[in-house]
Amino acid sequence: MGIVIPTNEEVLAYQGLHLYHSGISNCSMRVRMVLEEKKLDWESHHLNILKKEHITSEYFGINPNGLVPTLVHDGVVIIESDDIIEYVDTLAPFNPLTPECEEGLAQMHYWLRKAVEIHMKAVKIYIYDRRVGKTMAHDSIENEKYRSLQTNPELLEFHRRSTSTGFSKEEVLKAEAILKDCFKSLEQVLTKSDWIVGNSLSLADIAWIPLHFTLSRLAGFSFESYKNISQWSERISQRPSFQRGVLDWWPAAMEGK
Repeated sequence: MGIVIPTNEEVLAYQGLHLYHSGISNCSMRVRMVLEEKKLDWESHHLNILKKEHITSEYFGINPNGLVPTLVHDGVVIIESDDIIEYVDTLAPFNPLTPECEEGLAQMHYWLRKAVEIHMKAVKIYIYDRRVGKTMAHDSIENEKYRSLQTNPELLEFHRRSTSTGFSKEEVLKAEAILKDCFKSLEQVLTKSDWIVGNSLSLADIAWIPLHFTLSRLAGFSFESYKNISQWSERISQRPSFQRGVLDWWPAAMEGK
C-alpha cells in the first residue's frame, strides 16, 4: 500500500477522512466515486492543478510526488489511487466493491494494475498532447519551482517533455495504440457481463470509468466503435456516485474548448 510518512506534519493530526484532489484528475475521480458509493463522510482539500496549486512545498510535504489524489485518514497518508480505493472499500461494509471469490479478485486486480500500467505511457501522453499540456504549460519560474520540489525521475522527465519539447508523433501514436488495445480487450469483456468483473459494480469499473470520461471529454478519443463500453459508461453515469464524484467536480472552464 502507498503509505508515506509526510514531512508536512500538520496532516498527522487530521481526524477522519481528508482527500486532496482535483476536479480534472481521473485518479481523483476514482476515489471520490468510491467514497460516495460507500457513503462515507470526507473533508475536501481541492487543488486546482490547472492553476498549479499542487506545486507547493506544503503539498509536496504530504505527497512527495506532488500528485493528486492523496488520502489522509486519522493521520495516515496514502498516495496511490489504486491503493486508496482498495483501502476505502474496507472502511465500511455497505456496498462492497471487491469480489469475494478468488477468480473475481484476481480479475479486479488485473484491471487495476492495467490502469496503473498505462497511466504514464498512454493516458497522460495522449491527454497532454491533445489538450491538457497546452492548458498546463509552465513558465520558467514554475518549471524551476517544480524541479526544486520533484525528486521522482519519471515524473521529472514527463514534466520536461510535456512543457518543453512535447511528445513526438510516434510517441502519441504509440500511446493511442495502447489505449485502443486496452479498450478492445475491455469491449470483449463487456460482451459477457454488464460489469468488468462479475455481476455488479466493482473497483475495476471505478478505476476505468474516469479514463473513459477524461479521454473522451478532454482528448476527443472516440468510443464510437465500442458499443459495449458505451453502454457500460451509460449505466455508470446514472449512478449518484458518478454525479457527485465526477460531474459535480468537473471544471466548467474545460467545456467548449
